[in-house]
Amino acid sequence: SRYGPKMPLAVDCTAELIRCKVLDSSGKLKSHELILSYGMALVRFVNLITERKQKMVSVPLRQLAREVNIPVWVVDLRHELTHGKLPRLALCRKGCDVVLDWLRRKYWNRQLGNNLCEEDQDEDEEEEQEEVEANAELDNDAWE
Repeated sequence: SRYGPKMPLAVDCTAELIRCKVLDSSGKLKSHELILSYGMALVRFVNLITERKQKMVSVPLRQLAREVNIPVWVVDLRHELTHGKLPRLALCRKGCDVVLDWLRRKYWNRQLGNNLCEEDQDEDEEEEQEEVEANAELDNDAWE
């Protein structure tokens, strides 16, 4: 709260995503309301994180996401949330979990001085690649 409008993006995004998970676990919202809540948080995350890397010449979000190791399917999910038909709740939940894990590895571990992020970097990259491959099937099913 001391930062006011200069809140670090990772903190703001984490708060929104956690809020969605809390609302989800409360059982008070309907499925479509949860999709909209998760959707807003995921769209904001992708837009805010990639915005920093945007140059004077417009660079595609997929390329910017790859540069910061955000799975491409999360960018595709953002695109569907913004321009297409709303995806299933399960896909939004999965996107939230993946993005929270990304924030944990790329931001929170470093803020907390956790040395695990250096040791686990190779493991994380392997896990990310496996996850991307596994989610490729999930993506195809979800869009159908």
